[in-house]
Amino acid sequence: MNRIFSGIQPTGNLHLGNYLGAIRNWVTLQESFESIYCIVDLHAITVPQDPDELRANVREVAAGLLAAGIDAERCVIFNQSAVPGHSELAWLLACFTPLGWLNRMTQFKEKAGKHRENAVLGLYAYPVLMAADILLYKATHVPVGEDQKQHLELARDIAGAFNRRYEVECFPLPEPQIMGAATRVMSLRDGRRKMSKSDSSDYSRLNLTDDADTIRLKIRKARTDPEPLPATPEGLAERPEAANLIGIFAALADETVEAVCARYAGAPFSTFKADLADLAVSVLEPIGDEIRRMMKDPASIDRVLANGAARAAGMAARNLAEAQTIMGLR
Repeated sequence: MNRIFSGIQPTGNLHLGNYLGAIRNWVTLQESFESIYCIVDLHAITVPQDPDELRANVREVAAGLLAAGIDAERCVIFNQSAVPGHSELAWLLACFTPLGWLNRMTQFKEKAGKHRENAVLGLYAYPVLMAADILLYKATHVPVGEDQKQHLELARDIAGAFNRRYEVECFPLPEPQIMGAATRVMSLRDGRRKMSKSDSSDYSRLNLTDDADTIRLKIRKARTDPEPLPATPEGLAERPEAANLIGIFAALADETVEAVCARYAGAPFSTFKADLADLAVSVLEPIGDEIRRMMKDPASIDRVLANGAARAAGMAARNLAEAQTIMGLR
């Protein structure tokens, strides 16, 4: 069976963008792939973290994955730092990664901004650790959004460089797994910006732990424009907020944007928002209730993570040992 690997940052406050862009797809993928899902706490520390908050966020993300339908018996769920092989393989792969490849990574330029000289090495080398995450398990497929495709291409380049150097077929070249509509959910306050936990306004996002009243309020206050809803997707051009809300509705309802436009053609946003709120509550409220229930029993979440780490460590040890042997380190 083909093997999926994917990671999610332990940032806390999982939101609709995380759910539609990644988690819901992971639930589907577990039906047809051997699936390894990792909470990437080593990636998280490329920016300062409060230790207690980081631990709590790891648990909350794990609870979110389980509440959304990830089966811990069929899938491997663990936090990255619990398997030392991630860090060990990252160093080995760094020795095959030219600086020129890393200098092309656009996310480093965006995150470092004008203060590149003060950026930490971990942020610069982030894509090498991401490659190690994937290759440590010899994953054949990786679900990625558009903003991560460049990092996956680098992982393929590094795997190819290793294989060519030693004339082996040690690492597969992982393929991107890009799924479904609404993989990029935008802010409820600005349709040109991605929905994000870092946005100062909580009204910019639907958190998976929001209750029904909060979900309805946020959708009612979501930014729109004065025009009625269009009959076709072409009418959404230059209407980012309308396009975002219709895309969210289509994704939550498992419908096409075309079908949603046809149903609400000419309708005012007040009518559409009421229906969108009902739909969002029906999907998100059960997930939020389950997250809250699990967070009252953190020991049960820790057991899931520990069991997942033990399963991941077995696979990681075999593959790391193979790479070390090929390189002459064993």
